[in-house]
Amino acid sequence: MDVSGSSALVTGGASGLGHATAAALARTGAAVTIVDLPSSAGAERVAELGGVFVPADVTDPGQVVAAVATAASQAPLRVVVGCAGIAPPAKVLDREGSPTPLADFEKLVRVNLVGTYNVIAQAAAAIARTDPTPDGDRGVIVNTASVAAFDGQIGQPAYAASKGGVHAMTLPIARELARYGIRVCTIAPGIMETPMLKGLPQAAQDSLGAQVPYPARLGRPDEYASLVLEIVRNGYLNGETIRLDGAIRMAPR
Repeated sequence: MDVSGSSALVTGGASGLGHATAAALARTGAAVTIVDLPSSAGAERVAELGGVFVPADVTDPGQVVAAVATAASQAPLRVVVGCAGIAPPAKVLDREGSPTPLADFEKLVRVNLVGTYNVIAQAAAAIARTDPTPDGDRGVIVNTASVAAFDGQIGQPAYAASKGGVHAMTLPIARELARYGIRVCTIAPGIMETPMLKGLPQAAQDSLGAQVPYPARLGRPDEYASLVLEIVRNGYLNGETIRLDGAIRMAPR
């Protein structure tokens, strides 16, 4: 699908994978709307790329409805990419052997899984009302899971559960939205060069990269963005979760 002249919405678009994706979509001629928290660098990003910044919490239906409406007002909404998420580690039991607070587990699942679903639902309702392209396409939704959905490490029960949920709902949602000409795919990145990892000492970054079979390095945000563009362009990609990980399989710790 050619998105030139269409609208694209990217959550978590102020940094990392989301920022790279927003930039790549802008270069294709899409009108980009970045959705991120008010405290983010979203305003600075749209100043660089063009487009619109909408401060919003992906778990808030009203705020997401407003963001989707803003994106749809720019041009026909065709592309939605969900990159918003959090990843604080927490084991089931703390150092004293006591359960970690349930609220910590609930918050992570709410942001990563419930937030992703909220964006899909609100965006799909808007895309379904747009006119189809000559090929019958209305839009593409790309979600972000993680290799932790399959190879969760110690300290990642909540993160792995949330990303596993994103993977698991991809196929049923793709099947449901097929009637509207909307495709749904998910990318499961491995160890990526995100702001969180770039804050680690270089030796730590090199050590993480060396765990990747090939290429033995951290994945780049532009590689994630490139895969998003391929999913958008390739009309036969639907209902699939694609690992983007250099063939890594995460060790227990």
